[in-house]
Amino acid sequence: MNALLLEYLPILIFLGIAAGLGLAFILAAFVLAPSDPDPEKVSTYECGFNAFDDARMKFDVRFYLVAILFIIFDLEVAFLFPWLFPIFEGSVAAFWSMMVFLGVLTVGFLYEWRKGALDWE
Repeated sequence: MNALLLEYLPILIFLGIAAGLGLAFILAAFVLAPSDPDPEKVSTYECGFNAFDDARMKFDVRFYLVAILFIIFDLEVAFLFPWLFPIFEGSVAAFWSMMVFLGVLTVGFLYEWRKGALDWE
């Protein structure tokens, strides 16, 4: 049992150092950071001008469309990272399966481009 615990000792030391540094940085920020808020600093600021309407006003759908498209393509790019490991081993099937995936991704990108989803008028 002691041999098993000794194998995990470096991990516990690493976690202890990381937690200690994290707490030290948080405490240093509270102690050393200047905290002299004035009304201008704590005022609401959005897009270069002051807020002028109710927070529950209607938003343009294009904001949501751009956000959804960003999330979709951001998540699809995350699939490229696990693909690298079979490629380094010389797997031809992994290469062509990712080429098909990237082809579908490109077709989707061209479709939304032609539909005007990326145009901001």
